[in-house]
Amino acid sequence: MVKRLGIAWRLWRQRPWWRKALNVATLLFALAGAAIIGAWGLYQLGVTNNGGAVDKNYRSLLAVSEIEGLKDAQLTQEQIDAEWALRYARLAALARYYPVNARLILNAAQHSDDPLAVDRMIEAAKVYMGENAELDKLGTLLCNTLQKVPQQQRGNVIPWMDGPEWPALKQAILRDSALIREAGRLSGVEPRLIVGCLVGEQIRLFNSKREMFKKYLGPVKVLSVQSQFSYGVNGIKDFTAKAVEDHLKDPTSEYYMGPAYEHLLDFETDDHVTERYNRLVDYRNHLYSYLYTGCILHQTMLQWRRAGYDISDRPDVLFTLFNVGFSQSVPKANPVPGGSHITVGDTKYTFGALGFDFYYSGELAETFPFQRERFATNQRPLTAEDVKRIQDNMSDCNRPERGLEYRRDSATATPQEKPDPFGVDHEKVTPIEHTAQ
Repeated sequence: MVKRLGIAWRLWRQRPWWRKALNVATLLFALAGAAIIGAWGLYQLGVTNNGGAVDKNYRSLLAVSEIEGLKDAQLTQEQIDAEWALRYARLAALARYYPVNARLILNAAQHSDDPLAVDRMIEAAKVYMGENAELDKLGTLLCNTLQKVPQQQRGNVIPWMDGPEWPALKQAILRDSALIREAGRLSGVEPRLIVGCLVGEQIRLFNSKREMFKKYLGPVKVLSVQSQFSYGVNGIKDFTAKAVEDHLKDPTSEYYMGPAYEHLLDFETDDHVTERYNRLVDYRNHLYSYLYTGCILHQTMLQWRRAGYDISDRPDVLFTLFNVGFSQSVPKANPVPGGSHITVGDTKYTFGALGFDFYYSGELAETFPFQRERFATNQRPLTAEDVKRIQDNMSDCNRPERGLEYRRDSATATPQEKPDPFGVDHEKVTPIEHTAQ
């Protein structure tokens, strides 16, 4: 045998290279063909088939799918609310044993219009729980307790949110949501705090000049922009805006926000007065109104913290101090909320209370969520490119001439001197007296 192999090897070596290549290629093709034929044969014999199996929990899976929904049910809103209350009770019981799953199901339920979807999710989770009599007992107890209290259908518990103004204002705020979030990021402030200031000022404006402002907020759903005495959607006074800018640049100030923010409000021109006015009285882009608002909140918080009083967890006080201004921001123990009085309907509120109501109402929480830290620290300094991007947000919309509110002779004013996209003649508007920024 060995002798034959030796002879074959000598004959192989004597062959020309092209014969060797041809022999190797022929051998490879033969092996490939044998492999393909072998695989086909195994397939035909059923060797590779995976017959599968019936899931051991198939009855439970079927039961979950067979839970009927409410899509075709003719239920009143009161009945649907009652159904949701029972599902939240079941989730509360589940949370005592499997909090991770309860939290996931609750988050999913908020994106569903069918309360019984919660039942399906709970039953699907129970496939892996096995028998849990204590969980079922607790869920039944909570549901039975709720059913003893009749479901009531009432409006919003916050009176001023139960009127037609708030739904319109919400839509106007949502239009600016991207700008508000960006202003919060740049100024290191939770965007929801900025919205709280915006809500207080817009509600104040609406109810101070109801007949005029309801023409814009109601049908058009736009924010009112002030251009007399106080500027922008948040009513910031010129001297307040200048103080904000000075605080950003002064490391010795009690309001100093740190080097990361020094160039946040840098100007493009040497005419700061006009440029500041144009920033705030911008009908098309309100970013600067929100940036100044964020800085006021951040600077005020730092002033109090450096004095030994942390009000970062007191949005009511922050809204109040935004409203009354830096001059009345005096750090002290046990601060109380307040500010300008604002009458909505038959009820009188303060600016701080309106902001507080919104902040903890849960309204717009999906767009402006509660953050664990309301104020950011250790942000990176802005680059020249960052500053330029901020400055590029100013639009070229027509603005009323600055100082028009002090002009007495309206006959000398040309229409071009008092443009307004909403058709408001600023010469004929009586200035609104208030103590807002």
